[in-house]
Amino acid sequence: TEKMNNVTEFIFWGLSQSPEIEEVCFMLFSFFYIIILLGNLLIMLTVCLSNLFKSPMYFFLSFLSFVDICYSSVTAPKMIVDLLAKNKSISYVGCMLQLFGVHFFGCTEIFILTVMAYDRYVAICKPLHYMTIMDRERCNKMLLGTWVGGFLHSIIQVALVVQLPFCGPNEIDHYFCDVHPVLKLACTDTYIVGVVVTANSGTIALGSFVILLISYSIILVSLRKQSAEGRRKALSTCGSHIAVVVIFFGPCTFMYMRPDTTFSEDKMVAVFYTIITPMLNPLIYTLRNAEVKNAMKKLWSRNVFLEAKGK
Repeated sequence: TEKMNNVTEFIFWGLSQSPEIEEVCFMLFSFFYIIILLGNLLIMLTVCLSNLFKSPMYFFLSFLSFVDICYSSVTAPKMIVDLLAKNKSISYVGCMLQLFGVHFFGCTEIFILTVMAYDRYVAICKPLHYMTIMDRERCNKMLLGTWVGGFLHSIIQVALVVQLPFCGPNEIDHYFCDVHPVLKLACTDTYIVGVVVTANSGTIALGSFVILLISYSIILVSLRKQSAEGRRKALSTCGSHIAVVVIFFGPCTFMYMRPDTTFSEDKMVAVFYTIITPMLNPLIYTLRNAEVKNAMKKLWSRNVFLEAKGK
């Protein structure tokens, strides 16, 4: 059979059908998005301009911030503009690119969180070997691995969707192109594709989540041997990591660990991991972390001092 593909654009239903709610959401999400950009940029600048970049934990943290900016930028600007637009449309190519971006950066984020957990495990359980195990070369390889993993995951998702025929309905009950809502519009039986897509996303989400839970459990158990001060420091760092993991993986697992169905709650859940998590990451990691806060204070006071001298 010839692949019928006469759909050139998709129409989003958006977050809400009510103009009043859309206006409130516009203000709210514009504010959130600005915080995402500023908060994550601040972390990247602080880590890169101070000595923290030499430490693997902050090396990964600055990349987590970078991925958070990219991840939210795939969906948030379009959603914010659409909140005030009468016609919320996206081209077929744009839709596929968005689908790729969401899965690419989302999956890379999952892998970076996993690498950060491994980093904490080595730091707390093998402190004497930490610098030899987590040398710069290995950090770079791990980082490359997160990007390659994210790319492979998302290219599979897109390849599965691109070969489907879209011939009629083109309204998506969502505010961005995600796999399940788009699959519903295909003019063919998508059962097998749906199963593969769920297996792909589900394996990564659940597999990483289990690895994270195990590594943080090992860390928490091994903390009993530490001094009170060491324990407090480690708990503070791991506490913030665990908070981010739960906030990100809870909604993520709800979305992708199930067969090809869509729920009415999906949009609200998606808001959580495309906007709320990237906004909370910098807050959680910096407010709970003395080193980052001190580095920020130093940078600011140094810059202010230099400006004063320059005048």
